Amino acid sequence: MTQVKVYARDHWLPAARPAISGAIQAAVVSALEYPPEKWVHRYFPMSQEDFVWGVERSDRYTIIEVSMFIGRSAEAKRRLIMGLFANLQEAVGMDPNDLEITIVETPRENWGIRGLPGNELGLDYRVDV
Repeated sequence: MTQVKVYARDHWLPAARPAISGAIQAAVVSALEYPPEKWVHRYFPMSQEDFVWGVERSDRYTIIEVSMFIGRSAEAKRRLIMGLFANLQEAVGMDPNDLEITIVETPRENWGIRGLPGNELGLDYRVDV
């Protein structure tokens, strides 16, 4: 399972959402060998008052959090990160300095999906890529 949260300023995120979603999904499918029809992306457009930072960044600064089952290799996670940087630069002109990516891995038993704990769920894709 993979879920993605995107945090960015509200002045540009809603209009860019379709392009961002396509870029994220392409990176996830390629890097993690994930089924293309499976995706959950959540968007958090934030006001200037609610999304502040102290490092030199543009007003398009974006944080992407990827939550997924534990088990992917370091190389798969590297491919995901590099794919996100490249795809978002191509899709919406995202400067790599304006993008931060965090991968959060949790054991399958810590997820509840379709009425079952994640470790009891039959998957139609591999996690150990």
